[in-house]
Amino acid sequence: MIESDTLEITSPAEPSLSRPLAVRAFGLTDPGRVRPSNEDQFVVAELTKAMRVQNTSLPQPKMQYADDQGHLFIVADGMGGHQAGEQASALAVQSIEAFALNTLRWFARLKGAEEQEVVNEFQAALQQADARVCHEAALHPELAGMGTTVTMAYSFGSRLFLVHVGDSRCYLFRGKQLHRLTQDHTLVEEMIRRGQIQQEEAAHHRLRHVITNVVGSHEPGVQAECHRIDLEPDDTLLLCSDGLTEMVPDDRITAVLRADHEPRTACERLVAEANEQGGKDNVTVIVARFEGVDP
Repeated sequence: MIESDTLEITSPAEPSLSRPLAVRAFGLTDPGRVRPSNEDQFVVAELTKAMRVQNTSLPQPKMQYADDQGHLFIVADGMGGHQAGEQASALAVQSIEAFALNTLRWFARLKGAEEQEVVNEFQAALQQADARVCHEAALHPELAGMGTTVTMAYSFGSRLFLVHVGDSRCYLFRGKQLHRLTQDHTLVEEMIRRGQIQQEEAAHHRLRHVITNVVGSHEPGVQAECHRIDLEPDDTLLLCSDGLTEMVPDDRITAVLRADHEPRTACERLVAEANEQGGKDNVTVIVARFEGVDP
């Protein structure tokens, strides 16, 4: 179930991938008030080219870094008994980190076919993570059936690439409005798309937690939802597990992002609100703010 690559959100007519955007980001996870353990994982990472100078006649630093930087954000919500969910989400995140570090050609100037290649590479990263989780489950019977959602965003310049599997979510907060970028890969969401139930029935439907597309689980094979969008100054990105969205409605998420411009305090407020509403699940949030800077 690969969705359209380009998300329909109003952006400049001629986006410039070289437009500099400063990124401030923070992530936070909490077990909530009911679950005995935390099966969520998250990553906020910066990718940059570096040069280590071993010997030189010049007075210069031993480590030098490129101006171009990529930013990687991942939220994974594991599932499975006996701490299998925790291991599944950790394995998936570690696999994607290794892929980003050793395989992804993130520092290329992205144009045309090169952008599609980045999407393809991230799809390959999820397939590798899927194979690794399934392999570990096959080696350890007590982990059989473990799986995890993965919602991953990668920004370079003003371009954002989004790859998603499961029912964690990614939102874009732009112009004081909250845009949901991902679909929930659940049985209930499919029923809504087919017209079998109404949207307002979903929140309390008995099958709302049945996920139809995950990394791992009983059989290998994952299909990622992919998007590419153009970022603008003052955009805010929110990645979160369903521990947030099950407890906190979109209007409250919007109010927090409007009020708290600092990513750390926004994360803390969102987690606190989820717990104040019952904290029935692990809750994980990443907030990233993109700000314009002078070239």
